[in-house]
Amino acid sequence: MLNKLKQWKRQQTSEEVDDRFQELLKHPIPGHIAIIMDGNGRWAKKRALPRVAGHHEGMKCVRKITKLANELGLEALTLYAFSTENWKRPKMEVEFLMKLPEEFLGTFLPELVEENVQVKMMGSPDALPLHTRTAVKKAMEATKDNDGLILNFALNYGSRSEIIDSMKHVLKDVQNGILDESDLNEELFSSYLMTKDLKDPDLLIRTSGEIRLSNFMLWQLAYTEFFFTDVLWPDFGKEHLVEAIEAYQGRSRRFGGLQSEES
Repeated sequence: MLNKLKQWKRQQTSEEVDDRFQELLKHPIPGHIAIIMDGNGRWAKKRALPRVAGHHEGMKCVRKITKLANELGLEALTLYAFSTENWKRPKMEVEFLMKLPEEFLGTFLPELVEENVQVKMMGSPDALPLHTRTAVKKAMEATKDNDGLILNFALNYGSRSEIIDSMKHVLKDVQNGILDESDLNEELFSSYLMTKDLKDPDLLIRTSGEIRLSNFMLWQLAYTEFFFTDVLWPDFGKEHLVEAIEAYQGRSRRFGGLQSEES
């Protein structure tokens, strides 16, 4: 009887989340969501498992959230998969993390193609192992004609490095007479960034209770709405995504201006 009651409660909760998910579609959906996927190691530690087990579980969560983002009709989902600072981690953990894109894309690429998802990557590819670059390149090539959700992996990415490299390109174009210094503005500078083909994120989600940006999209997040949750990334599910978007929909985005008196 107790098991049946628990099952009934889970079913009720699932139905409630499904209803809230459908309700989201009646209101403005963020076009671009960026996620700092944090907490894989702590998830594993709580279960007396090696850190790599948490990363593997986190990979499954990527698939789940990608499917949900696609159902919601998002334009883009950017996932912070590996930062330029993550190379400081233990060698075994880094090697495992470098295998995850190959496993994820190798397993789910047919599904991504079928669901009209386009895979992109931002970051510096040169330092990545050949097998990682090959897997990402294959996925990008296989999905290049898809025009649905853009699944953008931030891999070996650091925002400060991105901004400095962009500035170097600007200076080079000015020196070569391609660009007039007086024409430089925010919009033009954005075209030199790795995200030049994406709109800035409307919503940033960070899991695991940490409240910082960790060198992630510092330029692009200037007017993004932030949502921080204590939930560890492998545990991040449909109900948590719904909660984040509900919070977004309840905010007034003024971009430095004032609300009109009518609103």
